[in-house]
Amino acid sequence: HGLGKKPAWYFTKSRSEAQNWHVYHEELDASAPENYILPLNANNAKSSSSADFWNSTAPTTSVVSVGDDNSSNKNGTTYVMYCFAEIEGYSKFGTYEGNGNADGTLVYTGFRPAWIMFKRTDSADNWAIFDVVRDTFNPLDSYLYADSSASEATFSTALVDYLSNGFKWRGAVNFGNNSSGTYIYMAFAEQPFKFSNAR
Repeated sequence: HGLGKKPAWYFTKSRSEAQNWHVYHEELDASAPENYILPLNANNAKSSSSADFWNSTAPTTSVVSVGDDNSSNKNGTTYVMYCFAEIEGYSKFGTYEGNGNADGTLVYTGFRPAWIMFKRTDSADNWAIFDVVRDTFNPLDSYLYADSSASEATFSTALVDYLSNGFKWRGAVNFGNNSSGTYIYMAFAEQPFKFSNAR
């Protein structure tokens, strides 16, 4: 994959057949995330992929394995795969537990996010995207669904505070802060600072 370090999440899609997008995230399971997938184009909870999608093989610093499912490795079919590794001060990919109230769990990223995508993994719910280009002040309340053609929306409790070192939910919403929910997220920094030059 050429990243020089182990990818934390990746997704793949057939370019020549009608197949789902499938997502690997290193926090889908505490011990064997390579045995689970999420569809990016649907709101399903995580499911066990056995050997079909990722060959029951964790990624390494140089290789991502695929199994024999038609959506990841069918003979004569072409695919695209996008792989992401964490870069300190620029990207963070993790998990958190929702608490269902306006003082949500503080999720530490080490930077102020510009863009975050969330997904509940233990139950069916949408992939939700918040960013600071469409919302220029806190709390952010405009979101897009990655798994839907629906237009941008707002909801009274779908509120996220983007902080200098992470983010915090400011309302209870199933796709981001349900009291019994487990979530993964993918975050990118507004001002990547680890390698920036002071002036």
